[in-house]
Amino acid sequence: MSELLVKPSGNTGKVIDVTPQSAGWRYVGFALHKLTAGQSVSAATGDREVCLVFVSGTGSVTAGGETLGKMGERKSPFDGKPAAVYVPGHSDWSVTAETEVELAVCSAPALSHRAVNVIGPDAMSQEVRGKGTNVRHVTNILPETDGVADSLLVVEVITPGGHTSSYPPHKHDRDALPEESYLEETYYHRLNPHQGFAFQRVYTDDRSLDETLLIEDGVTTLVPRGYHPCAAIHGYDLYYLNVMAGPHRRWKFHNQPEHEWLLGG
Repeated sequence: MSELLVKPSGNTGKVIDVTPQSAGWRYVGFALHKLTAGQSVSAATGDREVCLVFVSGTGSVTAGGETLGKMGERKSPFDGKPAAVYVPGHSDWSVTAETEVELAVCSAPALSHRAVNVIGPDAMSQEVRGKGTNVRHVTNILPETDGVADSLLVVEVITPGGHTSSYPPHKHDRDALPEESYLEETYYHRLNPHQGFAFQRVYTDDRSLDETLLIEDGVTTLVPRGYHPCAAIHGYDLYYLNVMAGPHRRWKFHNQPEHEWLLGG
C-alpha cells in the first residue's frame, strides 16, 4: 500500500492518526475519532492549535474550561454544513457523543495565544468552483481570511459523481510567496453511497513522486508535495475534508502549466 494512503484502523475510537512524525513532515496533524453515543474523547493541545470538525453526529463540547453545549446537526457529511470549534495551543478539549459521532481533529503549530472560537454553520461561507464536470461545492471552515487561527486552513469539498476536483492540477510546495506558498495537506475522504470509489493522483513535475491512489470510503491521503487532483466516478459523490498548514497561513497555489488552458473561456 502507498505510504500516502492511510486506511482506518477500526470502526470505533481513534481510527486515523496522522502526525507530523508519521507523515514525515513538519506542520499538519489529522485524527479521526468514531464514537458511539455516550463515549467521550479528550486531549490537551500542547504546542498545537486544533480545529474540531463534526463530520457527522451530535456531541457535547468543552474547550479551554468552557462548556460549549451540544454541537453538530447533520447525519452525514453530504447533508449541510458541519459544526466546528477552534481550540488554541496550551488548552484542552473534550467531546461526549450524544449520537454516533465522526469527529475530525485537525492540528498545526500554535504560534500565539488565542481564544476558543465556536464556528457554527452560519459562520461558514460556501462557494461553487469550476464549471461543467469540474464543478465542486466548497464549505470554508477555517479560511485564511478569518483571522481565527495561526497556521490551520480547513475546508470541506463535495465533488459530484463523474466530476473532477483539485483540478486543473495545482500544487503548493514552495515557500515562494507571493507566487506560491508551502502547505502540507491531508484529504479525509468519504463516498456516497459508501461502496463507491474515486481516484487521486499525487505527482511532481519531474515525476520523482508519481502515485495514483484508489480512494475508498474513510481513507486519508497525504500530500507532502506535488499536484493532487481527484476524480469521482459516475454515481458516487466524493466528500473530502482538507487540512493544510505551513510556514505562512496563505493558500497560494501554482497550476500545472500543461493543463492551465482548461481555465480559459
